[in-house]
Amino acid sequence: MTSREDALVFDCAGESLVGIVGGAEIAASRGVLIVVGGPNYRAGSGRQFTLLARRLAESGVPTLRFDYRGMGDSGGDARTFERVSDDIRCAIDRFLAAVPGLNDVVIWGLCDAASAALMYAHADPRVSGLVLLNPWVRTTQGLARVHLKHYYVRRLFQASLWQKLARGELDFRGAASALRRIVADALVARGGGSPQGEVSFLERMEQGLRAFRGKVLLILSGNDLTAQEFKDFVAGSQRWQDLLAREGVSRHNLPDANHTFARREWRDQVERWTEAWVKAL
Repeated sequence: MTSREDALVFDCAGESLVGIVGGAEIAASRGVLIVVGGPNYRAGSGRQFTLLARRLAESGVPTLRFDYRGMGDSGGDARTFERVSDDIRCAIDRFLAAVPGLNDVVIWGLCDAASAALMYAHADPRVSGLVLLNPWVRTTQGLARVHLKHYYVRRLFQASLWQKLARGELDFRGAASALRRIVADALVARGGGSPQGEVSFLERMEQGLRAFRGKVLLILSGNDLTAQEFKDFVAGSQRWQDLLAREGVSRHNLPDANHTFARREWRDQVERWTEAWVKAL
């Protein structure tokens, strides 16, 4: 079926937020709140959020996608993903008011929106589920380890490297300098050091997941540095492994997909997984 889309303007701490609700006319008890990740607004990269929202609404699941304060058409100062809890709470308030039959919502988030959702959801009993795509766990040290493990080692087996070497085109000094910096960053992490603030958001994510009583769907890309950082981060933490092994946590992998699932077949697969999972909650 074709669902209606309505523009909304709602208040958050004295600023006006703009959103689009899809399927407000649908008699449904559960909806999906699409939270924006990175420097994006409610349409998403390649209109990803728009297409997902329409797919869900057409299948009978109401949706709301909106702009944080300071992004897109919303007012206020821009803020990082660590400071959007009020925006998410106000959006859920408005979503439930716009679709009177709703009892609870699933938060759908890509990248740092997934991280923001993990930090928020446990504190709001109206959140029944989380769909987390390529969660953001980046630290300087974690990024360095991923580069060492997944770029430099693989580069040794690429013919293009040896061809450049044979032609005398390889910048040894520049390459060695870059490698030294990455190794130094990676060794700091192994020694337990971490810049102020970076540990706090990772701890808040873990605490949020531990306290959350709803269900979780984790979707990871196979050709994405952010997803690989998350995989490596989890592999190095028994606490995270235990949390993701809990009943109620499901996982899907798309081996060839990039960070934003930019091809139609990848996007369509994410939409199918999301729709089926939400309806089965």
